[in-house]
Amino acid sequence: MSVSRFLCFMMCLSVAASVANAQAVLPEHDRGTSLNSNVFGLGLFGGPATGLGLSFRHHLPSPFSYQVTGGIIKVDEKLSYDIGAEGQFDFVRSTTSRFFVGGGVSYFYSGRSGHNEMNGPGRVGLGVGGELAMTSGINTTIELMFTYFSDGTVLPLPQFGLHYYFY
Repeated sequence: MSVSRFLCFMMCLSVAASVANAQAVLPEHDRGTSLNSNVFGLGLFGGPATGLGLSFRHHLPSPFSYQVTGGIIKVDEKLSYDIGAEGQFDFVRSTTSRFFVGGGVSYFYSGRSGHNEMNGPGRVGLGVGGELAMTSGINTTIELMFTYFSDGTVLPLPQFGLHYYFY
C-alpha cells in the first residue's frame, strides 16, 4: 500500500470515527469530562517512539494514562523485538474523542547471535495525539511524536493505535 493511499485511508477512518455515536474512552456510566474510575484497554499500537505490537493502556481516575507496548518475531536465526512505554496527559476529553500530550521511550532489537544490527535502537519521543471512538469500546489513536534515536537522529514521526476498552 502506498503512503498516499494509507494517509487517505487514515483520514477517511478519522472522519468516520468522529461522526460515530459510540462509547469513547470514558465508561458508559460516566460520560462527562471527569473520569472517576479506572479504564483499561488492549489492542495494537505502532510507532518508532514507543513501540510496535500488542499494547495495554490504563486510564487512571485523572487526566493521566499510560501505555505499554511490545512485540517479538523470529524468522530463521534472526530475532526482532521491541518494548516501549508511554505516558499521556489529557488536555481535552469529550464523549467521543480526546486530545493529549504524550511522551515515551522504547528499545528495538533486530539481529543474530546477540548482536543488534539496528542503528539507534533506543528512542525517546515527545508529542501530541488524538483518540476517536470508532464503535462501542473500540478507539483509534493517532499521534505525532518528535522522536530522538540513540544514534543522534531526531525526526517528527507518526504513531497509530487501535484499542478495545473495558473497566
